Amino acid sequence: MGEIFQLLKRGNRSAMLAAIVNTVIAIIKGIAYMFTGNVAMFAETMHSLGDAANQFFVFFGSALSKKAPTEKFPNGFGRLVNLVLLGAVLIVGIMAFETIREGYHHVLHPTKSGGFIINLIVLVIATLLETFVLYKAMKEVLHEVGKEVSGPTVFVKSFAHLGRAKPATKLVFMEDLVATSGGVLAILAVVIAHFTDYHRLEGIASILIGLMMFFVVGRVFLDNAAGVIGQADEEMESKIGAMVMADPDVKDIQEITVIKEGEDLHVELEIEIDPSLTVAEADDIKDRLHEKIFAENGVADVKIEIDEEDGVITWQGEKEPAETKTK
Repeated sequence: MGEIFQLLKRGNRSAMLAAIVNTVIAIIKGIAYMFTGNVAMFAETMHSLGDAANQFFVFFGSALSKKAPTEKFPNGFGRLVNLVLLGAVLIVGIMAFETIREGYHHVLHPTKSGGFIINLIVLVIATLLETFVLYKAMKEVLHEVGKEVSGPTVFVKSFAHLGRAKPATKLVFMEDLVATSGGVLAILAVVIAHFTDYHRLEGIASILIGLMMFFVVGRVFLDNAAGVIGQADEEMESKIGAMVMADPDVKDIQEITVIKEGEDLHVELEIEIDPSLTVAEADDIKDRLHEKIFAENGVADVKIEIDEEDGVITWQGEKEPAETKTK
């Protein structure tokens, strides 16, 4: 029990915050829908319910993926978060289908919903809360990639670095981006439908919200399917390769592989050094590189093999032009 508690403490904080906030929002929206029968509110209720359930799954999956390797599972549990996320998107997919179906029915058979003021107040409060969670997710994205930014710049920078965020944080970011956008869309639909009597607009808004949810399903599925298989991180391979080649005692890199497993990066490296160096000097090089690579965010395991220089340059990184290396 104590081990589980310690693991939960290491779960993704953005996912936990988003799950709690979305649970509160779903309850508020659900009550508003019961009183008003507004189909856009129904879409938002389903959306928030799906997000809340999804993000609870994400939190527990990210926590359990931190479990240390065992004799039965020597490679650890890093990919567990990807498996959990693949299961979690099924929930969003079901909610998205129901949202689109209800919206389509309302477009074909539009009805006037009541409680304009209630709907508007609930949607505004919910959208503000979603915006707060989205901002926290943006800050978490930047924190995970080692960028400390504040103010309006957070919105721009977080999009630029989203690809390097942890899977759980990326999912929370995308879900709350859609939730915030969906909230704004629902507000516009409710206001315009109220003042123009064009009640089909609420159904159209519901369909659009459902389609945005399906976009999240597709994007998250593709990202995490690759994570379950074991995806090479080419950007980190290039970065670590350049860092290793910057060491004056490294003559070449024969092979470098950086594999993403859940939120962790596993690095395997084979380098060439001067054959005249002693074993002690070779160990010093290895220790130095270990320390530098482990300092990179997300690196959980580093394996370095050392070979003697063979006079043939294999690494084609940015240390110097390739044509100079092959001379």
